[in-house]
Amino acid sequence: MNTLSHPDLSDIKRGDWVDRRLPLAWRPYTRLARLDRPVGIWLTLFPCWAALVQASHGIPELRHLIVFSLGALLMRSAGSTVNDIADRKFDGHVERTRFRPLASGQINVPQAVLFLVAELVLAASLLFFLTPYTRLVAICVLPLVFIYPLCKRFTHWPQAVLGAAFNWGMLMAWSEVAGEIPTGAVLMWLGAVTWQIGYDTVYAYVDMQDDARLGLKSTAILFGERGRVFIGTFYILTVAAWSVGGWMIGMSLSYFIGMLMIVAHLSWQTWRIDLSRPDVNYRLFLGNILTGMLLAATAFVGT
Repeated sequence: MNTLSHPDLSDIKRGDWVDRRLPLAWRPYTRLARLDRPVGIWLTLFPCWAALVQASHGIPELRHLIVFSLGALLMRSAGSTVNDIADRKFDGHVERTRFRPLASGQINVPQAVLFLVAELVLAASLLFFLTPYTRLVAICVLPLVFIYPLCKRFTHWPQAVLGAAFNWGMLMAWSEVAGEIPTGAVLMWLGAVTWQIGYDTVYAYVDMQDDARLGLKSTAILFGERGRVFIGTFYILTVAAWSVGGWMIGMSLSYFIGMLMIVAHLSWQTWRIDLSRPDVNYRLFLGNILTGMLLAATAFVGT
C-alpha cells in the first residue's frame, strides 16, 4: 500500500474557513476540537439522536435534543484533544496528521491541557440538566475516553474502545428518557460499536503503513489483506444487532424496511473497499455519515 500523499486527504485543509475567517489565536484550538472536520461529530450525533427517538417513542423533548447534542459535540472535541495530546510525537511522522496543532508546534502541551479542562468543565455543566442515574452513566465513560489514545500502543483493537466511548450517548439517552437501559437498547449500542469498528477500520487503512512503521497497532494492521471480509462481518453484526435490538424495543415494520436500506448501503461500501487506495477508503469512511442519517431516520419512522 502506498503512503497517503494525496493533498485532498490531508488532515488539515489549508485555506479553509478556519484560515479565512478565524483570528490566528483561535485556529489551533478550533482544529484541536475537530470543528473544521465535523465528520466525527456527526457520527456521534446520529446514533445518539436515534436512541433519543426510540426511547421517547417519537420526537424527543427539545431540552433533551439540546443537552445531548451539546454533550456529543463537547465530548467528541474533548476526546480529540486527549488523542492529540497523547499522539503528538507520532502525529508529526504521519502524512495525514503532521499538520495538527500539537504535532506542528502551533500550541504546546500546557495550552492543550488547559483547553481540555475547559471542554470537560463545559461538558460537566450539562450534567446538572440530567437525572442522577444518567449522571452516573455519563461518568462511567470517562475511563474509555482517556484510555483510547493509549490503546494503539498495546492492542490491535483501539477501534473497539473508541466505538464504545463514541456511542455512549445512546445508553445515556435511554437512562435519561426511560429511566432504564433495556436489553434492546444495549444491543442497539453494541450494533453502533461494531459499525464503528467496521468504518474506523476502513479509516485505519489510510494510515496503515505509517502506523506499522511507528510500531502502532490497529485493526487494519491485524486484518491485513483480509480487511474486506472482516469489515463486512462487522457490518453484518451491526445490522443484526440493530434489527434484534429494534425488535426488542418495539419498532414497527417501517423500521425493518429502513434496515434494508442500511444493509444495501453497507454492502455497497464493503464492495467498494480497495485496500491499496487510501483515497477510496477515506471517502468510504466519510460515507458513513449517510449510514448514521439512515439509522436516525429509520428509528423515527419505526416509532
